[in-house]
Amino acid sequence: MDANNSGRFKVWTPLLFSLVLIIGMILGFNLRDTLVNKRDIATIIQRNDRLEEIIDLIDQKYVDTVNTNLLYEDAVSGILEPLDPHTVYIPADNLQDVNEGLEGGFSGIGIEFSIRKDTIEVTSVVENGPSYRAGLTEGDKIIKVGDSIVAGTGITSEGIISLLRGKQKTEVAVTLQRIDDGATNEVSIVRDIIPLYSVDASFMVDGKTGYIKINRFSATTYDEFSKALKKLKKEGASQMILDLRDNPGGYLDAATSISDDFLNDDKLIVYTTGRNTPRFDYNAKKSGDFESGKLAILVDESSASASEILAGAIQDWDRGVIIGRRSYGKGLVQEQYEMPDGAALRLTIARYYTPSGRSIQRSFADGKEAYHADLENRYESGELTGAETFTIADTTRYYTANKRIVYGGGGITPDVYVPYDTTYWSSPVLKAAFSEEMRTAIWDYFIHNKTTLRYKNVSDFVKSFKGEGQVVDQYLAMLTPTKRQNVMKQFNEPTNKRYFKTQIKAQLARYLFRDNGYYSVKLKDDNVVNRALSVLNSSEYADILQPQPYTP
Repeated sequence: MDANNSGRFKVWTPLLFSLVLIIGMILGFNLRDTLVNKRDIATIIQRNDRLEEIIDLIDQKYVDTVNTNLLYEDAVSGILEPLDPHTVYIPADNLQDVNEGLEGGFSGIGIEFSIRKDTIEVTSVVENGPSYRAGLTEGDKIIKVGDSIVAGTGITSEGIISLLRGKQKTEVAVTLQRIDDGATNEVSIVRDIIPLYSVDASFMVDGKTGYIKINRFSATTYDEFSKALKKLKKEGASQMILDLRDNPGGYLDAATSISDDFLNDDKLIVYTTGRNTPRFDYNAKKSGDFESGKLAILVDESSASASEILAGAIQDWDRGVIIGRRSYGKGLVQEQYEMPDGAALRLTIARYYTPSGRSIQRSFADGKEAYHADLENRYESGELTGAETFTIADTTRYYTANKRIVYGGGGITPDVYVPYDTTYWSSPVLKAAFSEEMRTAIWDYFIHNKTTLRYKNVSDFVKSFKGEGQVVDQYLAMLTPTKRQNVMKQFNEPTNKRYFKTQIKAQLARYLFRDNGYYSVKLKDDNVVNRALSVLNSSEYADILQPQPYTP
């Protein structure tokens, strides 16, 4: 190296080292920020080994035999205990059952059944499903599944389900006693995917009002809803009732897609954000199928999560009226993480907020027991049965598009409150209406009169069927003299007798026309639906949604 080059090197060396040092510091700080929320890997291994060591010691040394899998699950539950009520650990054995409802199907043979007198009777066959293709019909009795006798053995519903379900395209041999001639024969059924529908019913309530009931938000819900909505519009629906009562929620995307059908432009539907989850906005994106026309959303204390997202968006944009009772109050977003052993953790990662900015999540500061006792508290306070007012958890005012005041912190409060209909809350009445004897009487009537129960549609059935009295006589004949006398006292009350007859007709309609038939009959005496119709068909609808003076 010559003198000149050597001189240059000496001059640049300190600068070079300084530059390397600065780059190193920058990388170090960035790496620190990246890992700030990550535990040291040695700590993770140490803590995991500690848990495993404790469980192994118990397994090897404890005085009694223990189930180590249950110990591990209890340990995980203990870790999650201080967290929110909706962060849960799902053991591998339960995960499939938990996921089936959200995925929209399972692999089976496609029947519904009931166990009567220790015998499994087919009560419904999925149209075009595996059992339908194999020739099964309502009333057939299942005697054997494979080599296992299931009649007269005290088998439970869970037991028969485990025998009938299995992997898609596998075969199962089922021995049947036929309803038509009593003959016994064996049929081979190839299992297939059986859809679990989330739209229970969709039909016209009157000449212009469509009705859709959704029981959960699954992977198939939006497609089911969209198909039902298009059908009702073709039948003349210019106003709509969407029933979300008893809907515990499910997939957020299903709720936002349905909201998009009701909201125009690029309106905000909901947004989510959390400590480690950046804000994400869900906006209306497409031209919806029902962006105009009167809309009523029905909710109650069991309407939760995705149901509340949909109802909140409709309420905040004054797109429709919310009718019923205050919703559950779940404003947390879970993400599911699969474990190596097949279990899963549903971890709360964010809160969701309605377009007005409110979180409707109920407080869980007093612990999970108090949190889950909320429904009982609502009943005891009278909120479910007649008191429209309740203690507002979050007194912060939020405003809808029309400057109507709404609140968060405790669910979606309906625009029109409708209490429980307590007319039929007498315990003897309910016990009798839903007793095993009543169900048997209705089923026996259906089976014995199957060939004569011919109706063009549900409306024809509702107008023409007059056989409720025969069912009641069959029911009473099954009872002991004392029990029969007590039931007859209930029948002396006209409202009770009407309730019995409505239940009988609704159950028969389900056998004949599936859930559409059941709800078509049952909704005639539904005080929430009747209130919704009253609002939709009067000026009250516009009065509820009219702009309010702004009062900050």
